[in-house]
Amino acid sequence: MKAITADLLARAVGCGHGMAATIAAPLREATAAYEIDGTPRRFGCFLAQVGHESMGFTRLSEALNYRQERLHEVCLAAKPGSRWRSLLPRVAELANNPTGLANAAYGGRMGNGPESSGDGYRYRGRGWMQITGKANYEVIRDILRKRFQDAPDFVANPDALLDVRWAALAAAAFWDYHGLNELADGQQFERVTKLINGDKNGMKDRQDRYKRAMAALTA
Repeated sequence: MKAITADLLARAVGCGHGMAATIAAPLREATAAYEIDGTPRRFGCFLAQVGHESMGFTRLSEALNYRQERLHEVCLAAKPGSRWRSLLPRVAELANNPTGLANAAYGGRMGNGPESSGDGYRYRGRGWMQITGKANYEVIRDILRKRFQDAPDFVANPDALLDVRWAALAAAAFWDYHGLNELADGQQFERVTKLINGDKNGMKDRQDRYKRAMAALTA
């Protein structure tokens, strides 16, 4: 496995050198801590999946400000019986309303209190892996505190996941918690995607990112 440098990341991620320099140190620390940097397959798969979830490492907080037409498309495309599909009758109310949409979409599940509690928005997707839901914030906090004494309490301070170091470490902890190194070793890319996303959303972009990463890592 090659050394994780800004030059390598610029080619593997397809980003500018400035962005690559910003993420290089956090990626080195996080992937070393959870042995993701052990092989090109592991690291390439990690870069592809995290790159997709974070829009090329540019997004640290979930974007929920949907226009009405786009929100209708998203809800209609969701699986029948899913929470997002159930929001179709409320599209006009929830469009251009990130707080209301997050509370409606995530309230009462993933460890969150009911919609009225505000937990849905409080624990919306953050970090490179878009950690979502109070229960998942708790899991990531507890995992990281076993290894890093300075790990924040993400439940009490969810915005700590907006820090690039903790965004990287949380993504790596999530990866390790779900056993994704082994799946990456076995080139089970679709299974990795489902464990991260719950479905196969954005599969083409994820696969394209993987191909680019592997080309750079194995050149």
